[in-house]
Amino acid sequence: MAFWQSFFGPRVNDVIRRLRQFDAYPKPLEDFRVKTFGGAAVTIISGCIMFILFLSELHYYMTKEVRPELFVDTTRGDKLNINLDVTFPHMPCAFLTLDAMDVSGEQQIDVAHTLYKKRLDRHGHGITQEDEKHAELGKSEELIDVKKLSPDRCESCYGAKTEDLECCNSCEDVREAYRRKGWAFKTPELIEQCKREGFTQRVHEQKGEGCQVYGFLEVNKVAGNFHFAPGKSFQQAHVHVHALELQDFNPFGSEKFNLTHYINHLSFGQEYPGIKNPLDGTKAVAHEDSVMFQYFVKVVPTVYIKSDGEILSAREPCEWRRPMG
Repeated sequence: MAFWQSFFGPRVNDVIRRLRQFDAYPKPLEDFRVKTFGGAAVTIISGCIMFILFLSELHYYMTKEVRPELFVDTTRGDKLNINLDVTFPHMPCAFLTLDAMDVSGEQQIDVAHTLYKKRLDRHGHGITQEDEKHAELGKSEELIDVKKLSPDRCESCYGAKTEDLECCNSCEDVREAYRRKGWAFKTPELIEQCKREGFTQRVHEQKGEGCQVYGFLEVNKVAGNFHFAPGKSFQQAHVHVHALELQDFNPFGSEKFNLTHYINHLSFGQEYPGIKNPLDGTKAVAHEDSVMFQYFVKVVPTVYIKSDGEILSAREPCEWRRPMG
């Protein structure tokens, strides 16, 4: 106070005096004042109640109000992203495929353009490019660089060519031609395209490995299914078929395979903070050979409108599952 008085001079004293005299309500004379314990208690309690009411109203004002509303989704033609990250500790990447199909008839066979496969060793650790290069040093058969071959070449399909597939310039082309004919693909070591690409060697290298599949699928907003399965998938006589080729080379024998898996992440649509995905962290162990797992998922489209007008479109899933032998 002395600082302000020395700095501003007598004007401060005049202002303070006027403030002390100001009173919105006239005070009664001292002779008419009666001070009691009850009055003091009422004053204190009233002050506390007013303070609590103030905090309550402030909290209500600062809290965003959530107004749930149920409506029919009438949008058509929109796409839905399925985000997934699944680990198969006993299924090599060379034998694992992912297909998607829906009630509208659309099918996605062996989806690869939006998904990634990561090879895992027996201990579940990722196999790096350095490990692959190290393994290639031990190959006894010299591989041919496909880039050095003529792009205009037309190689044999070994008797399986069709009108729309007359040239088989890669091992995959030969396998596709065999699938269209319904033939078994049992002797890749006798096919020149497979020999130069080291197909048989790659199959042997991945024996006993696992696979991590991650990425996303883009599907229609209609009922459907997507599934992981061993072997190559294709359409034959309007039937969706999975063929376990290379019985002499695959790690399951002729029929047995292990689809034990861990669902690290599975969500539908746009991610937003606080969403709960019930299948995250799911572990499914196959205690018998050739067991199939089925998950029945109901996806409810949900729209969140923020206070600033931003719209978040999410999908909240609920699930039910069962193993099938």
